Amino acid sequence: MQSIESAIEYSDKQFTKRILFKKGGSTVFVLNFMSGQQLPAHKHPGTEVYLLVLQGNGTLTINGEPTEVSEKAVIHADGEEEFSFKNSGNDPVSLYVMLNKIPDERYAQDI
Repeated sequence: MQSIESAIEYSDKQFTKRILFKKGGSTVFVLNFMSGQQLPAHKHPGTEVYLLVLQGNGTLTINGEPTEVSEKAVIHADGEEEFSFKNSGNDPVSLYVMLNKIPDERYAQDI
């Protein structure tokens, strides 16, 4: 068991990344941003990316299209899509991120 509170840690120098879980093809972590800090544009080929805005707001850009996101927003990005994030507000922002790759389609069916 992990506590999200323990992963919410800010730095004046740059955004922080705190790993909560890493197992098999999945990784779960929290990204923390002070005002003005940003995650550069990048991709995660071969995986699925899910983000939950835990607190704060900012600008999430996927394939060049910026979208304003705020607390409790849930976002999905295919690993081939290029995305970035910037804390464009005045308050700190924390994002809960899951990088997943399901081993078999049977795991993704309703039952």
